[in-house]
Parts: sequence; structure tokens; C-alpha cells
Amino acid sequence: MSITEVAIKRPLLITVVFTCLILFGFMSYNKLNYNLLPKFDIPIVMVQTIYPGASSEEVENSVTKKVEDAVSAIQGVKDIQSSSREGVSIVLIELNQDQNAEQRQLDAERKIKQIIDKLPKEVKEPVVSRFSLDDLPIVQLSASSDLSPVDMYDLMDKKVKPMLTNVPGVAQVNLIGGEQREIEVRLNNDKLAAYNISPAQVQSLIARSGMSFPAGNIESSEGRYSIRMDAKLTNLKELRHLIVRQNPDGSKIELKDIADISNGKAEVNTMSRINGNPGIGVQIVKQTDANTVLVAQGVKQRLKEIKNDYKDIHFDYDIASDQSTFTLSAAHGVMEDLLMAVIIVAFVMIMFLHSFRSSLFVLVAIPSAMIPTFILMWIFGFSLNLMTLMALSLVVGILVDDSIVV
Repeated sequence: MSITEVAIKRPLLITVVFTCLILFGFMSYNKLNYNLLPKFDIPIVMVQTIYPGASSEEVENSVTKKVEDAVSAIQGVKDIQSSSREGVSIVLIELNQDQNAEQRQLDAERKIKQIIDKLPKEVKEPVVSRFSLDDLPIVQLSASSDLSPVDMYDLMDKKVKPMLTNVPGVAQVNLIGGEQREIEVRLNNDKLAAYNISPAQVQSLIARSGMSFPAGNIESSEGRYSIRMDAKLTNLKELRHLIVRQNPDGSKIELKDIADISNGKAEVNTMSRINGNPGIGVQIVKQTDANTVLVAQGVKQRLKEIKNDYKDIHFDYDIASDQSTFTLSAAHGVMEDLLMAVIIVAFVMIMFLHSFRSSLFVLVAIPSAMIPTFILMWIFGFSLNLMTLMALSLVVGILVDDSIVV
């Protein structure tokens, strides 16, 4: 028998089949993730290299050109663009569309490792990464309070940031702007010359004073214990009394004898403003497979809790952008289109055909065809995003035409 004969002669079977499809369609819909854009790989690999203190010309000659020569041999390279700025080199590798960006990234990492020894010693290890839409922040906000800029940054970095990172689905929390605390050591050139001490010696001494490393083990009949040499400085007093040199006569030259030490602020390179008001910008980046809407809701709920916990310092925040708002708006728009299509078509059918039975066919046919679509979307790993929702909106029009004709 054909499908039409089965539908006519066995209506109960068809009713059960479509009831199950609609039921599983609703279940699949609830399991779908909400995202602003679909997941797809952009065939671009970026190599970023930090060269502290170097001019743009030095960066180009010593780093950028060598990196370009190394990655040019990668298979499937379409174009290479580079940018050399003060202290940083960026090389963008555009691949052909048929290339696997993840595999080419591994190839680029191998090529870079081969030329590491040819780069200046001061250069930090190059970072090879792929551009992905999942790296874009889903929520951006600005936080403020009655604290000083330095104390506010410490609060955001040490307390608020870890609390937001613990929200399920959050991959990374980035802070923008603010003033970081910095210990300033101002050397006195006259005293350095009098004691015959060079600035390099002082810098090396301060760097070593912040080290912590294992120093062996102690074994006894009761057990084995590890020893750790912890030379980290914890306050300004310890730094001021740091011994720079111990003379043969037993006298000591401490850091406070050759330098002025005080609390200060790091140089501000980025600023955050929202509606003209200063604050510390916060960017929330979600995990690859996380639900944008659920993550955004979790972040906003956690922010409310943080605001309540720090109400004594008038902690407040303003959300600048939220991807979940656009995503939910698009999803609700499709559902409204579907409902309006069913109602309008049913009304037109009654007005022109004067048949409630024909209108009932449309009322049943459109949802029965649309809702089971979510089953296949869930099976094939699709999400509710601008592309899939736009496709569903177009399908509503086709279903309306087909329902009227049939």
C-alpha cells in the first residue's frame, strides 16, 4: 500500500505516529542549545609573538619575517598578512576553504618550533590559535563601586572574576580597563654609584626574591616530608629590608638604602566606559558546546548575588551587550510567525471555502510538519540560531502554501 492508502485506511496508526513525532519534537526542542550564530570553522590561523621593548622595525626584521618564511610552507595557504607593532608581531594565515583549520594549526605550531632558536632570546613563545566565533563574548558589562580604582580592580580580579568563572558553561572571564596595583622601586643613582651597585644587580635580586622552589625531602620512621624554599615577599616591609649586599665587616646594604619603595599603579593601557561613566569592563566567553541563553542567565543571576553581597560598597553593573537577548528574540519571533500563520490561514480558509473541516486540516498539518523537525535538528547537532530560525521562518510560508493547495 502507498502512504496515502495507509493514511486513509489506518487513521489510528497515522494519529499515533504523528502524536509520537510531536511529543518527541517537543522533547528535542527543549534539548536544543540557543546560539546567536551557528558553529563553523573560519580558515584563518593567527601567530602572535610578544617581543618586549622592541620597536616595530626590530619586530618586523627579527620576528615577523622569520615567522612568515616558516609558515609559508604550510599546505593549503591562500594568503599571509602580517602586522608589526611595538613589542608584538601578528601573522594571519588564510587557508583555502577545503583545508582543515585544526590540522593546519598543528602544522603551523611545528613550523614555529623549528625556528624558535633563530628568534631573539627576549622573545616570548609564539602563540598559534584559530579564530572561532565561540571566542566572542556572549555578555559584556561594566562594573563600578565606591572603592578606589586600585581596590576595585583587586576586588574584580580576586573575588568577582572567580565567582563568574564558576558559573556552568563559562569558559573565560576577561577584565578590561581598571588600575592595577604595582609596587614602585625608584632607584637613587647617587647611592648606587656610592655603593658600586648596578641597576641590573638590583633587578636580578628582586626577581630572585619572589621565587619558590622544592628543596628536597626529609625521611623519618613516621613518613616522608617534602621541603620547599619559599622566598616570596608578602609586604612592603619585607621588600624594604631586602639585603642587597652584605659587607665583610658585617654591615648590610638593604634595598631601602638605595631606593624609594611605595605602592603605586601600573600604567593604564586600556579604559572602559559605558554611557560615559568609568568602570571595569567584563567579557564573558562561553564554552564551545554551552547553551548561550542558559549561560547568560546564570551569569546575570550570579551578578545579582554579587551585587547583594557587596551592597555596602554600592557595587553595581550595567550590561552593554547580551547575545541571549537577540537569540531569544529570534526564537520567539519564529514561534509567533508559526502561530500567526496557522490562525491567518485558518481564517482565510473559512472565509473563502466556508469549510471548518478544511481549516482544521491546516491547523493540524502545519504544527505536525514543523515540530518533528526539531528531532532531526537534535540528532544532527544543530542549535537554535539565526540561520536555523530563519530557515524555519521560510518553511512556515511553504507549509502554508502546500496546506492550502492540498
